[in-house]
Amino acid sequence: MTKICVIGTTTWGTTLAVINSNRDLEVTLLSRSPEETDLLKKNRKHLRFLPDTPFPDNLQVTDCADSAIGSSKIIIFAVPSHALRNNVAKVSNHFNGNHIIVSATKGLEAHTGKRMSEIIKEEIQSVPKDQICVMSGPNLASEIIKGKPSSTVVASEDLNCSTFVQSKLNSSKFRIYTNTDIIGVEIGGALKNITAIAAGISDGLLLGDNAKASIITRGLAEMSRLGTCLGADKLTFSGLAGMGDLIATCSSDLSRNRRVGISLAKGLSLSQITKEMDNVAEGISTTKAVIPIAQKHKIEFPIGEAVYSILFNGSNPSKVAELLMERRPKQEN
Repeated sequence: MTKICVIGTTTWGTTLAVINSNRDLEVTLLSRSPEETDLLKKNRKHLRFLPDTPFPDNLQVTDCADSAIGSSKIIIFAVPSHALRNNVAKVSNHFNGNHIIVSATKGLEAHTGKRMSEIIKEEIQSVPKDQICVMSGPNLASEIIKGKPSSTVVASEDLNCSTFVQSKLNSSKFRIYTNTDIIGVEIGGALKNITAIAAGISDGLLLGDNAKASIITRGLAEMSRLGTCLGADKLTFSGLAGMGDLIATCSSDLSRNRRVGISLAKGLSLSQITKEMDNVAEGISTTKAVIPIAQKHKIEFPIGEAVYSILFNGSNPSKVAELLMERRPKQEN
């Protein structure tokens, strides 16, 4: 039986551990400390993030990286993007060439702009790069944990690797597609969060459905422009990791990034918003990371720049929306 280790007791990490345990796979959830392990074992649920979801009997919890990683074939990282490098570095010496790594983290490293798979490649030298996969799609954890149907994409440079992961993790409620465009899948998963903040601002300002549809569509254009410049396949942005994830994140009340936008429109400061959040809204750090990349490559990125201005320069959301509409007319592309 294939053994799986999930690193990260986040909402998403715990969800992935639970749904795969329900499929009679041997799954271990690697926690951060003995204290967290004891708490999760005692309650057999994650009281902070998923208080209504008991752990399946065959879901193991441990803080021992050696046993959790050493005995597993597939290792899934599901930690916030700002913490990924540190988490990977802590466990890097437990990996070997037989492991397959799946990054389920969406975002870019704030100070380098690097994708999550690039960080993993840098920190874990023992695993060949074609055995590193990324997972992304319209995956709202709160729906998936309740057994509602969802689809996702697992991408790797080696199609055989992503197909192996697909064969182990695919189910009737969590359908997995494969892809070889790692760059496109990761850029889609990261940049859609910026557009979701913009969509939330639009909703918070009561600008209407036409405005939000325009934001989603033009946000997709920005995502595609930057992604293809970095080497992604343009078609990827029409799929689950692009448009699919974008629709879910911009439309759902479950979307943390959309809620950030709504709060900004109501006049709350970024510090107030983050202080009140229990989970991480990846779009905040991704916005900071991506603007220098867009500027370096001379990519037109007006929605992203508008979100940056509101988040980090304290610009007035209503005024920024007006400025976006007053931009010089152009051909759609």
